[in-house]
Amino acid sequence: MRTALDFSPLFRSSIGFDRLLNALEAASRIEASDAWPPYDIAKTGENDYRITLAVAGFAQEELAITQEQNVLKVAGQKAGDDRTEYLHHGIAGRAFQRRFELADHVRVEGARLQNGLLTIDLRRELPEAMKPRRIAIAADGARPRLEAAPSTAEKAEKIAA
Repeated sequence: MRTALDFSPLFRSSIGFDRLLNALEAASRIEASDAWPPYDIAKTGENDYRITLAVAGFAQEELAITQEQNVLKVAGQKAGDDRTEYLHHGIAGRAFQRRFELADHVRVEGARLQNGLLTIDLRRELPEAMKPRRIAIAADGARPRLEAAPSTAEKAEKIAA
């Protein structure tokens, strides 16, 4: 059995980190029963991520994916015949709902179901206003200009040239 961590000292001394601290507190309360279905989270690029859930036995129409604000919900509900008498029932087919907290500006690119694995591709896209900008230093009282900072790809092109 896990004991929940006490984050109250962080709440008292932090300003503006409420969402992060709430996510940490919720993660510390996860029970073993919440671990189904098993999943992987992979970083596939600088701003690309992939969530893969093992949902063997579920058909495409028995799965639902929704994104609300910064929460991605994946749910599964079997539409099977409950009158079957099993001599051994070892394949998990119970209903589930898995929640993933997403950072700001992360959106779902797409999802696919193949060989019992549900794969969800995600991308983080920062708005132009949030991207780093180079601040020009003005000389002799001239007005300063704002320039967009070079992206990683632009830096790589300059190095390659």
